[in-house]
Amino acid sequence: MSAASDYLENEVLDHILGGAGGAWTAPTNIYIALFTASTGLEANNPTSEVSGGAYARKDVTSGFSAASGGATSNSAEQAFTQATASWGTVSHAAIVDHASNTTWGTNVNVLIWAALDTAKAVANGDTFKFAAGDFDITMA
Repeated sequence: MSAASDYLENEVLDHILGGAGGAWTAPTNIYIALFTASTGLEANNPTSEVSGGAYARKDVTSGFSAASGGATSNSAEQAFTQATASWGTVSHAAIVDHASNTTWGTNVNVLIWAALDTAKAVANGDTFKFAAGDFDITMA
């Protein structure tokens, strides 16, 4: 995972450089959200988040190792709730700052996003998960 959204890039720059946006407060909790396409992720206005079938964003607050060399990864397995219907083919994931809001850019923001190395069709009864160390985030 490696792309910061436009929202996060602007917030960090304003925070560090004292821009008109002012200081940014890091979210209290962060979540992994799953998507079936990249549409809108960079612009903080995604249109393809998985929905239905018991899907819920996964709380990963404190779920990452301390960053080193500009990179980090999940410190433990991150398993979503078992699907009770098809979720479609999950091809992208993002770190977002709210558990359930869907008003992108107002009540919830994409922070970091990327395409998965391998898209995964999630069928009824499947449990989507990232093994420990498999959810990598790199700042370059």
